Amino acid sequence: MSVRRIIAATALFLAASAVAVAAPAEAAGATAPADLPFGSATTVGLHNTYDPAAFPFLAQALDTGTGMIELDAWTDTVTKEWKVSHSNPLGNANNCVSATTPAQLYTGGANKNLETCLDDIRVWLGAHPGAGPLVVKLELKGGFAGNRGMGPAQLDALIAAHLGSAVFRPADLLAKPGGGSYATLDEAARAGNWPSRAALAGRVLLDVIPGTVEEQNPFDTLHTDVEYARHLRDLVASGQASRAQVFPVVHGARSGDPRDQYAETSIRPWFVVFDGDAAAYVSGIDTGWYDARHYLLVMTDAQNVAPAISATDPTADQARGRATQLAAAHASVVSSDWRHLPEVQSMVLPRG
Repeated sequence: MSVRRIIAATALFLAASAVAVAAPAEAAGATAPADLPFGSATTVGLHNTYDPAAFPFLAQALDTGTGMIELDAWTDTVTKEWKVSHSNPLGNANNCVSATTPAQLYTGGANKNLETCLDDIRVWLGAHPGAGPLVVKLELKGGFAGNRGMGPAQLDALIAAHLGSAVFRPADLLAKPGGGSYATLDEAARAGNWPSRAALAGRVLLDVIPGTVEEQNPFDTLHTDVEYARHLRDLVASGQASRAQVFPVVHGARSGDPRDQYAETSIRPWFVVFDGDAAAYVSGIDTGWYDARHYLLVMTDAQNVAPAISATDPTADQARGRATQLAAAHASVVSSDWRHLPEVQSMVLPRG
């Protein structure tokens, strides 16, 4: 072998050795997804997960490993039922079944009420105790009907009855590790009081947003976000924080502190979850503001961020790239309808 070839081979060997040594060191220094605080991770979520056109059974959506599912609910004040459908306020149109065992999650008649959807989630988590944490996004399409017996207190009772101790409640975020509690959710979040993802395995965080019908109703002057934030504030003030099961959400992407829109300043510190259009968030809004304060930020319609990709069937590389892009832009959840990509739905990335 010529001297030139020997030198070249030696150089290649040294370069390869350097890579081999560097790679384990880099991996060893990385934080495992399970060790990330819940507020410091980015996951991928599914929009309108209850839709039978998306999944014949809700459990199949959970099987993708997704970090978030969405349920649309209506208050049927005649029957006092929380109906789950996209556009029918008086009927159910969904993929929830009456399962009491894991095997029953994939069989039987669908189109059940909200409590059955929650039962399906509880049964599935029981069979997958290491899964999650799972965000369950509730959109109350027409809002609460508290004056007719279907308000925040009734929703809390329903959730507690069907998900029980699986729920990560506002009271859990308020509780200080050494005893005592923070005064508000804002104070707790800014202190970084979110548990690790590993500590939240098998558990659910529910958040609630105003519905599209409610937001467009000129006669509805008390929207879901305000109504639940008042309810939560008052429960904490009366020493009953543990009864609250849901985190209220500021809906819509805005610059600055979007809680400034609430004239009622006493409810502002009870919002630490924000939800809005991904394309709007990455078009000049300082999303690092949310991350620095450990607030949760759900970015919806991730496919519409330029350059747009398919809403339902992008390639795995396209969806993975978009999720990575929005994780760098400080999203907590990257929401889409990428229902056929479990390898993307199950991603967990460091946030920011």
